Amino acid sequence: MGWGIIDVSGSRMTHVANGIAHSVGTDLGVRLLSLYEQLTDVIHTYSPETAAVEQTFVNKDAVGTLKLGQARGIAMLVPAKAGLDIGEYAPNAVKKAVVGVGHAAKAQIDHMVRLQLPGVKIAGPDAADALAIAICHAHHQQSANHLARAIAKASA
Repeated sequence: MGWGIIDVSGSRMTHVANGIAHSVGTDLGVRLLSLYEQLTDVIHTYSPETAAVEQTFVNKDAVGTLKLGQARGIAMLVPAKAGLDIGEYAPNAVKKAVVGVGHAAKAQIDHMVRLQLPGVKIAGPDAADALAIAICHAHHQQSANHLARAIAKASA
């Protein structure tokens, strides 16, 4: 499970940290617990203000999809337990926000993440995806903030 932390100040985004949580063990419960503990450590270490998770997609392998959904549950549980708001984004929405097209390849995502976060050292493809989700969330948060200010100004 990849994770990525960015700092957003106005329209400027900077890389804070990224990594990959590896499940440990053979029993599914133990593997999910290891993901939970690692992600909890990330939340405690970096104290993010918000979180974002990619929506699960269904593929041909039902067992793989189910396991992905269970890991995604951990990815939702940990920030929720920390009291964070969680944004959820479809894979195509993330690709469109970061690359400009909804069907971008992994290499394109990695390249655009590196362009938007200069100097970043990415821990692997899952971490690149996590940073892309963070960038997508930042863009959506900025849009929501602009809309809220416009509505407040119009109603004043």
